[in-house]
Amino acid sequence: MSDDRPVEWEYKAVEPPKGLTKREAIDPTDRLNELGAERWEFTGTIEYDKGGTKFIVFKRPVSDE
Repeated sequence: MSDDRPVEWEYKAVEPPKGLTKREAIDPTDRLNELGAERWEFTGTIEYDKGGTKFIVFKRPVSDE
């Protein structure tokens, strides 16, 4: 019998890594791989009004544990 309940999600918003000046981006590959290993899936970004990424948003199913 299949479970017809909708998937429940939990979300995480992460600030993109920035250098000392807070302007230049640092390569996020290592952090993205860490989040992927924790089963977080990229869903999108939240942008500043005048451009630039404020948050990177991830989701994963809520575990039944």
